[in-house]
Amino acid sequence: TALRTMFGCALFSAEFFMSKHHIIFDFETVALPYADFDETQREYLVRGATTDEEKDKKIGEMALSPLTAKIVCVGLIIFEETKDNDLVEVFRGAFVTDDSLPDGDYVPLTTNEGGIKIVCCNERSAIQRFWNALDKYKNAHLISFNGRNFDSPFIMLRSALLRLHPSRNLMEGSRFNYRNHTDLIDELTFYERSSYGPMKRYNFDFYTKAFGITSPKSEGVDGSKVGELYAQGQLMEIAEYCLRDVQATWELYCVWATYLKFSQ
Repeated sequence: TALRTMFGCALFSAEFFMSKHHIIFDFETVALPYADFDETQREYLVRGATTDEEKDKKIGEMALSPLTAKIVCVGLIIFEETKDNDLVEVFRGAFVTDDSLPDGDYVPLTTNEGGIKIVCCNERSAIQRFWNALDKYKNAHLISFNGRNFDSPFIMLRSALLRLHPSRNLMEGSRFNYRNHTDLIDELTFYERSSYGPMKRYNFDFYTKAFGITSPKSEGVDGSKVGELYAQGQLMEIAEYCLRDVQATWELYCVWATYLKFSQ
């Protein structure tokens, strides 16, 4: 029996979906203010930089570590598999961060005609909602692009820093074998980490364009601009960009599952 989606993805057989629920996710992060760190931490962060350009580069890289950055958006799409092997979308939305809000306060920014929910809350609450979703759908199959290599360890460590307990160990297993999570960067490079040849790792924008999928950057926003948008308070733009990432991840997964996934 073929599984059908409401997004026009290719059809593929039910054997590709072993879980009842499928959660596609993506996070956006920004660096914490450099000035907020003490003198020894600041020295450590730019150690080895001999020019202002090198120093700025190291400060820019702070957005990649949960010890020096925070999550400013959590984007999710959740599908439920019906008894007829159809996929029904049960949630599509984003939790975007405003740390002026207290824990547990969720302020709706918008719900458009398609049912997309964009909610404003502080970082701790956004992360908690992610863990709540994984707790509600305990055996959900996770789908991401670079999620095993970046998003998962980031949110695990960020949770500990904020004194939150993850509802699921996203880092269980090994680099080559982890359950209930398809990280497309691993699948499309056959679990190799090469900088050249057929298993070279390209960025997400390159993969989407190569496979004929609308790039999340098509509307002029990319990950490098999230910090600037956040500083300007443009939370809706961040949420919409994050959700474009999630949608493109799903469409790329459809291609991989149809043409490159083999049953085990």
